[in-house]
Amino acid sequence: MVKLPNINRELSACLQCGYCVRVCDTYGQEPWESISPRGKVYYLKQLQNRTPMDTILGRKVVVDEEFVDALYRCTGCAACWTVCHVSIEFAEFWEKVREWVVEQGMGPMPAHKKIRERILATNNPYGEPPEKRGAWFPESIKRVEVNPDVVFFAGCTASYRMTQISKAAVISLDRAGVKQNIMDEKEFCCTSPMLRTGQIDASRDFAFNNITVAENMGAKAMVTACAGCFKTTTHDYGRFYSNPSFEVFHYSQYMQKLLKEKKLKLTKEMKIKVTYHDPCHLGRHSGVFDAPREVIKSIPGIELVEMGRNRMNSQCCGAGGGYKSQYNEFATNIAAKRVKDAVDTGAERIITTCPFCVLNLQQGAKQIGANIKVMDLAELLVEATNPTEAALTEKK
Repeated sequence: MVKLPNINRELSACLQCGYCVRVCDTYGQEPWESISPRGKVYYLKQLQNRTPMDTILGRKVVVDEEFVDALYRCTGCAACWTVCHVSIEFAEFWEKVREWVVEQGMGPMPAHKKIRERILATNNPYGEPPEKRGAWFPESIKRVEVNPDVVFFAGCTASYRMTQISKAAVISLDRAGVKQNIMDEKEFCCTSPMLRTGQIDASRDFAFNNITVAENMGAKAMVTACAGCFKTTTHDYGRFYSNPSFEVFHYSQYMQKLLKEKKLKLTKEMKIKVTYHDPCHLGRHSGVFDAPREVIKSIPGIELVEMGRNRMNSQCCGAGGGYKSQYNEFATNIAAKRVKDAVDTGAERIITTCPFCVLNLQQGAKQIGANIKVMDLAELLVEATNPTEAALTEKK
């Protein structure tokens, strides 16, 4: 008998109706039933019901490399959950199954193992020097060492790869009079790349570090640039260590707050048409839909148009759940499909609120030669608050 994780309710509830197949973007890339959510649940049910007769009859009912590969051909977007007639919470379900597969010594995939190695060695998945984590911070912005209003948590991607996003975020915070600081090399990876791939062993220690460092700085709040960091800090840290003692905001939420308090002045009229892409970790997983839209619509002259799939039904950009690191070509194809949705609206720009979404959507736009600009909300707000180019282009 195969001892499965605690997923009996979900396996018993699944109707095998196939609604999840229709909305699965990774199935769209490789339309094999074994890759679809329904196919993987069916396989798990066969494992659950396995008997010695399967062995006698030569039936292949084992956790093998083929099943593990199918399990990781998934972005973890949980679009399958939105159409599930028995409300299986697939975001947590797939992570739980991946954790079990890792415990069995059968996973994760090679790229994910390398990510874990780099995180444990350098506190980031890119293997970059920890001492350079805060090198992006503009010298022109004052850092408040004691009791800042905000500790800005850039996250790994905005610290080492998409630094224009973190720069734009702290510049816009500064223009609103926010007293802020960053954690520099004491900021560790939130561990989302490990959690989403079933590798949970380091999450307690990393959560302890990030929460304790921010508390010792006297931070009143933490603001994250990354949707994945936001979900991990607000949803997962409590599982492994503790919920933060301070408020945690996604950047879009905090800017919405500043606008309501009339602390952020939008000084530039922007006569452009934009569309907004909901990151899965911020939207579908965390329920943050209105904040970024309200901030965008508050900019004078701007027109926000929606793509057909939005909010709870938004299409994934293709980069989540370790999918891009292991299956980059397919991830870019999914991003290209999403960019086409944006182009169909007539928008000039795609605005989103996640560095990884920006990165993958930019690659998708390049793949199809789309004449549309992909940018983060922070970059848009820097324009709308009349930025100084020198601060944005400042060298590391």
